[in-house]
Amino acid sequence: MITWIRDGDVVDPAKGKVEKADLIIEKNRIAKILPQGVFKEKGPRLKIINASNKTIIPGLIDMHVHLREPGHEYKETIATGGMAGVAGGFTSLACMPNTEPANDCRSVTEFILEQAERAGLCRIYPVAAITVGRKGKRLTEFGDLKQAGAVGVSDDGSPVVNSEVMRRALEYARYHKLAVISHCEDASLSGAGVMNEGIVSTKIGLPGIPAASEEIMVYRDISLAKLTGSPVHIAHVSTAGSVELIRRAKEMGVQVTAETAPHYFSLDHGAVIGYDTNAKVNPPLRTKEDVLAIKRGLANGVIDVIATDHAPHSSLEKELEFDKAAFGMIGLETALPLTLDLVRDGTLGLAEAIRKISYNAAAILGISDSLLEEGAKADLALIDPEYEYVLSEEDILSKSKNSPFIGRRLKGRNELTMIGGKVVWERSA
Repeated sequence: MITWIRDGDVVDPAKGKVEKADLIIEKNRIAKILPQGVFKEKGPRLKIINASNKTIIPGLIDMHVHLREPGHEYKETIATGGMAGVAGGFTSLACMPNTEPANDCRSVTEFILEQAERAGLCRIYPVAAITVGRKGKRLTEFGDLKQAGAVGVSDDGSPVVNSEVMRRALEYARYHKLAVISHCEDASLSGAGVMNEGIVSTKIGLPGIPAASEEIMVYRDISLAKLTGSPVHIAHVSTAGSVELIRRAKEMGVQVTAETAPHYFSLDHGAVIGYDTNAKVNPPLRTKEDVLAIKRGLANGVIDVIATDHAPHSSLEKELEFDKAAFGMIGLETALPLTLDLVRDGTLGLAEAIRKISYNAAAILGISDSLLEEGAKADLALIDPEYEYVLSEEDILSKSKNSPFIGRRLKGRNELTMIGGKVVWERSA
């Protein structure tokens, strides 16, 4: 079977260009990329996908998701998270280790990969724990986890407080070619805080988390990366101070990369007014000035990646008093339109925006996904960047519905997702 995707705008983030072209898919790979009108083949073995007025992008890669399996399947499973992923245009997901039990050994990593194969949707890349039980004391067996299929290590959800442990983690991860994804938080400063510390927290009477809680640990991990000569990736950057620290580190040649999430450039701490627990995340939504700094960091290359930090919770954890509710929001099905907002407001060009949510994540994780070139795996999405709609709960395929964007007008959505040349999700179907 040959698949012909015709008359679309093709985004090549690796080369930084957008051009009108046709894609010919054969044997699970992109066989040819041709100017429109050149391909003339006909016959029963030919399937045609009309991409007129649509944009063809490489399959999106989310290097920071929480799929909750094993242990919290009532919130999300690898299957339901994978379905939300393909609906959002994602073909690859890297899942964090704060499951129950934590992904700190070969058996859990292998279980995750077995469940992913059984679901048959997104490509799933496990991120294993840095320390046993994510307790910050004893390193896990990095070599064993790598052999089992892990692509990185992180204690996400908890910081590695002990600097000596973090130093050794960076050194051993470099040897085993594992990405180190750091949750930067000084928990003693965060304390009982539930939102950003500032004028809004004072007005509505909620305990705050200062920006310094994040920035102190960003500085520490940059210092450790410099000391060891090892790369470190800073997760969910939310403050102007963190952006500045990372900018200076890159100028000095420190091997540091960084990600932010769509909610940190789309919302500020004013979203918490009214005590909407769906706007409760960690790190918290920050000030308008921080939002502008995050956008500048994306525009000038300080922030390399857009990752969702997709964190599903059921109503049991969210329909509570604000201070008792869990931190986190879902994001797989809203990441694309929110990222396209950066293109519309001039922060990023289309190719660069897609690069930050696909190609750059693949490079950091050391995987070969997310290339739109001849011979590459046919992992791609067909999107309508101009489609406008109001997001409803019924639109969400994730098992949990904890999104502050429900009821908000969004622009741009995915229409079709292909993985390995196979259409795994199609809106019209």
